[in-house]
Amino acid sequence: MSSSVQAITYFIADLHLSEDRPDITACFLDFLKNEAIKAEYLYILGDLFEAWLGDDDDSGFVNSIAQGLSSLTQQGTKIYYIHGNRDFLIGKKYAKKSGMILLPEVTSIDLYGEKTIIMHGDTLCTKDVEYQKFRKKSRSWWWKTLMTSLPLSFRKKKAADYRKRSSAATAMKPQNIMDVTESEVIKCLENHSSQLLIHGHTHRPAVHELKVNNLKAQRIVLGDWYQQGAWLKVSSTHKELLTKNF
Repeated sequence: MSSSVQAITYFIADLHLSEDRPDITACFLDFLKNEAIKAEYLYILGDLFEAWLGDDDDSGFVNSIAQGLSSLTQQGTKIYYIHGNRDFLIGKKYAKKSGMILLPEVTSIDLYGEKTIIMHGDTLCTKDVEYQKFRKKSRSWWWKTLMTSLPLSFRKKKAADYRKRSSAATAMKPQNIMDVTESEVIKCLENHSSQLLIHGHTHRPAVHELKVNNLKAQRIVLGDWYQQGAWLKVSSTHKELLTKNF
């Protein structure tokens, strides 16, 4: 890779890929071929898929995504993945097939000399008590073991039912409940001695300025891919939220 390629890092989240939205899939595969290939690193901060039911899903759709990701890694771009709230069951098998490196749910990286915290972002939404209770249960080893032991067809049906209930419940919640709790953001940055946080989940792309330990800090929120492609491009000299229409 040339030095110009090595000086670029991309961050994406909340693509919610599914067979029902071939337009998003086409945009993502185009992004891998024509944008991400320019970078040394690609970080996917959760919810790559609308739902992930287990690494035993061997459909043509999920394999096409794995092939796109694997092709990118073969050309020199390293891909790192943090689980989201929709695809936390992605395991080592699919990660290996895709060429992705799985990271802890809260990870500290050196981003061109700036200590940066990256995460999906759902743990920051502490006001959504109902969701946080479900999250705690669904991340337990016994729940994941139970779910992945069920037939794939049954898991697909249960996931579809859950998404319908979740959408209905979300529609009834006030907007502030589904956004991050600012005190939790500050706490996270203070605990990791960092002035920069990058996350997804809320589908509210923006760059927020704040103060942490009486110093300037930033919280960068990645956009979702429901209506357009969205990514954060970072180099040693700038950070920029970008979009591309389907």
